[in-house]
Amino acid sequence: MAYIDFIEKVHKKTTRDYLGERVIGVNKAECAKIAKKFDVNYWDGDRKYGYGGFSYDGRWRPVADQIVKHYNIKSGQKILDVGCGKAYLLFEFSKSIPGIEVFGLDISKYALDNAKEEMMPFLRLGNAIELPYEDNFFDLVLSINTLHNLDLPDLEKSLKEIERVCKGNKYLVVDSYRTEEEKVNLMYWQLTCECFYTPKEWEWIFNKCGYMGDFSCIFYE
Repeated sequence: MAYIDFIEKVHKKTTRDYLGERVIGVNKAECAKIAKKFDVNYWDGDRKYGYGGFSYDGRWRPVADQIVKHYNIKSGQKILDVGCGKAYLLFEFSKSIPGIEVFGLDISKYALDNAKEEMMPFLRLGNAIELPYEDNFFDLVLSINTLHNLDLPDLEKSLKEIERVCKGNKYLVVDSYRTEEEKVNLMYWQLTCECFYTPKEWEWIFNKCGYMGDFSCIFYE
């Protein structure tokens, strides 16, 4: 297991008003209930419910290129994105490595219905705790900003499922904090997160669940 960051530059491209957008004058509990439906409000509604509009802008291409280079992904290999959303990262993988086989799974029907059109044939509605794929099917499984939305028992199930379906490399990104300030900002900002721990605690959980892949964390500075 290694800590490898492919995501931080993308994360920092988005400015966040922690108090103004998610706390002051907002019923945070109600917003969270709406966000957890993962429908139009979460993806393309008001910022207090989620992304505030999630559209393709090309920012995921450098991430795909870095992952392809690091894991030496080749044409003909299979990649699964657990929690693929609108499949923008999978689209970039398909451009980065022509001939790669991409698969996407997400719990949000809205996201899949509004995904990158080129990727729609490769996407599937489903849950991370029961992956509908054969054992050792994939050469790379990744999940970005998804697994922290599960409670701890389901998180364990999903980690074991990722290990089951992957014969190669694994890479996860989860919410985390290193300081009390980052912890408070995370609690202000999050809407759907059920699990949030320090990097050391995340690594302990991964080891306990038998997850052998790599990971990195999103911090709210």
